[in-house]
Parts: sequence; structure tokens; C-alpha cells
Amino acid sequence: MSIKSIEQDFIDKVSAKVRVLPDGRDRFRVFTPFRFDDGDHIAILLKKEQGRWLLSDGGHTYMHLTYDIDEGKLFSGTRHQIISNALSTFKVEDRFGELILEVKDARFGDALYAFAQALVKMGDVLCLSKERTQSTFMTDFQALFCEVVPEEKRDFDWHDPERDEAKKYTVDCRINGMPKPLFVYALFNNDRIRDATIKLQKVVQWNIPFRPLGIFQDREVANRQVVARFDDVCPVQFPNLEVNRQEIVEYLGENIQRVIAP
Repeated sequence: MSIKSIEQDFIDKVSAKVRVLPDGRDRFRVFTPFRFDDGDHIAILLKKEQGRWLLSDGGHTYMHLTYDIDEGKLFSGTRHQIISNALSTFKVEDRFGELILEVKDARFGDALYAFAQALVKMGDVLCLSKERTQSTFMTDFQALFCEVVPEEKRDFDWHDPERDEAKKYTVDCRINGMPKPLFVYALFNNDRIRDATIKLQKVVQWNIPFRPLGIFQDREVANRQVVARFDDVCPVQFPNLEVNRQEIVEYLGENIQRVIAP
């Protein structure tokens, strides 16, 4: 079967956007529209070994995953289960870190589709890591306020019962017991920053006495324009919950007129 025929089978069975380019003897790069959830393309090679055609990722998939996840964590718990399920479902072999799938019965298009799906499914561990990171951030955020602020002076997910019955403009933590309560917003991604900006603008319209405070998971990785708009409505911020923990504790202690050791 000629490489042109193979490419046409890829196009017929997978996508009109598939392209095959030479990359050595009996070795070809296969470009597809498939991507991981973070936007990066998956990497696929078509190569001939000992008379059989193989699809390979050239070791790229694991390398890509370890950009964001420690290698040891890929092979334990839920992440390991996600990877194992993806490989077994599509009958992909892990050959010492290189993922391969043999093309059988000249069914190149079917093999390419299965191989691409396996790699994309493996990328789900990145989403899991982000969800866990966000969940951990919110847990750490609430734990800090529970430690520093007396229970009677804090309200998580507070809303104004008179102006916001639908709870569209909630505050992650309201610290009361002072002439102008603190409205604290936990900011772990761009959507949360945008939402906090809108909520603060609404509270200003309501003429509610308050002082805003923003605490980021990591301000440095947020979209600059999104952060710039938040800066307009929230002058007091801490760019990183973990790094600025001591400063946050001191700031809260001063505002609730008591000093609590971190």
C-alpha cells in the first residue's frame, strides 16, 4: 500500500485535515487536528518495523503530561486508572514510555482514529489535575479563614438577602463586625477573576459599605487584561495564597483587631 493511499485512508476515515510528511526511511509524521485540552497537538508517527506498520507517539505523550504533573504521580491513583483505561480501550501498547499501535489488515484509518483517541483520553489527567488544584485552593482558602477569623465574624458564600435573592453576586468570604466589612474573593482562574470584577461592580452600584480583598491562587499566570480590569475595582490584593500566607494572616488580624498566630 503506497503512502499516498495510506494518507487517503487517513483522510477518509479520520479527517480531511490529516497530512502525512516523510521523516526518514519508512517513517512519516502524521499531522491531525486532534489536541489535548490545553491546546497542544498530539504527536503521531507512522513507521515500519520488521515488516509491520506502527503508529507511535515517539514518547511525546508522557513527556507532555510531565510538564504539569510529576512523573511518579502519573502511575498511581486516579491518574494511573485514566491512562490504563485509555490504553486498554484502544489496545495501545506502552513500550517503555513510547506508545504504539500496530496497523492490522491494512486498516490505517481505523488505527489512526483509535490511536488519536487514546492519546486524547490520556490527556484527561491534565483536567483532573487542574480540578484538584482548584479544589485544593478553595479548601486552603477556607481553612485559612477558619483559622484566623472567629466563626461569628465570617460568612462563606455570603449574599445580600435584600438585593440578591437569586445569589448571583455572592462573596466568597464576608468578614463582618466592623463599619465596613471585608468582601474577600478567591481567584483561581480567569473566569473567577472576571466574575469577581462583575460582582464588585454590582456591589458598588448598591452602595453597600464594604472593602474588597482579592486573593489569587497565582496572579502571574492569569490573563493580564482580566487582571487589569480586576485591579480597577479591587485595590487590595495578595498575588499568591501560599506565598503570601503570612501577610494575609497579618492583614486579617489587623482588620479584625486581634492578632492570631499563623
